[in-house]
Amino acid sequence: MSSSSIRVAHPVWRALGLAGLLVFTLWGALALWYPTAGWPQRVLPWLWGLLGLATAGALLARRRAGRALAWTWCLAAAALLIWWQSLAPSNDRAWADDVARMVYGTQEGSRVTLHNVRDFRWRSDEDYTVRWDTRTYDLDQLDSVDMVLSTWGMPAIAHTLVSFGFEDGQRVVFSVEIRKERGEQFSELGGFFKQFELSVVAADERDILNVRAAARGEQVSRYPIRLSRPAMRELFLAYVAQAEALRETPRFYHTVTANCTTLVYDMALAIAPGLPLDWRLLLSGYLPEYLYEHGALDTAEPLQAWRARADITARLAQTPLDDAYSRAIRQDGAARATP
Repeated sequence: MSSSSIRVAHPVWRALGLAGLLVFTLWGALALWYPTAGWPQRVLPWLWGLLGLATAGALLARRRAGRALAWTWCLAAAALLIWWQSLAPSNDRAWADDVARMVYGTQEGSRVTLHNVRDFRWRSDEDYTVRWDTRTYDLDQLDSVDMVLSTWGMPAIAHTLVSFGFEDGQRVVFSVEIRKERGEQFSELGGFFKQFELSVVAADERDILNVRAAARGEQVSRYPIRLSRPAMRELFLAYVAQAEALRETPRFYHTVTANCTTLVYDMALAIAPGLPLDWRLLLSGYLPEYLYEHGALDTAEPLQAWRARADITARLAQTPLDDAYSRAIRQDGAARATP
């Protein structure tokens, strides 16, 4: 390499090194902020950030202290990474009421009994009546699957729920959610930094749909999915198996790789191995387009008509929370999809 090439390469590598230092400093500050609480959260991210900025400034100015600061930063970075790898998910924390229990199931033949089915009555997001049930479902009577999307101001981002309907009128909704501790609030950014554990919630529609539409003011849409009965059964059992797995081995929620949509995709992939990976699995507000393209929605009518008909927000907010709730919220809505 010529001397001129070395002179050009040197500042390039220097700039890349400084950029990497600053990026890792930002990552480290967030990594120290989100999983921690109390004085560590108030102190450690700022100390780490100041060390990174001081190191970058000294190296940029080519001060003598730059090398010593760089070694100090490297040692601190190594300690940070060791600590980060030591963080482990747990099922033993002071959980918020709505995720305090974990659903699990037992099966005898075609009958599955779910324990800890949530059936809260929500007057607001902070005012509710706690109720957990044990319910039995006959998989031979399983005859419908609805995908429910809930959005809250960002149309591209949605929470995905799956509702299973039975011929005897029973319904149960599965939802992959963060398992919040008391006082915690959901944060997309915190979901990148081991702030939350992962949970599968099984709930009555009067609980989990009503809280999103009426108590939280979210927009809720329902899409009947075209699935064969064997596929419905496999998807139901996949949720039960996922809930059991998380009960036995806790796992961190991740905003991109382990969330309410990607886990549904993983379970559906076991049923339909050819199901393609798609960017709309991340921007889940566009899932209806994905389902439409792959035949999970009836293509006899335009997608725009599906979207308009799927919105049940107003109906959810106005429907009494009685035994006719599930039937009432489906009146004048999308017809049941059949494969």
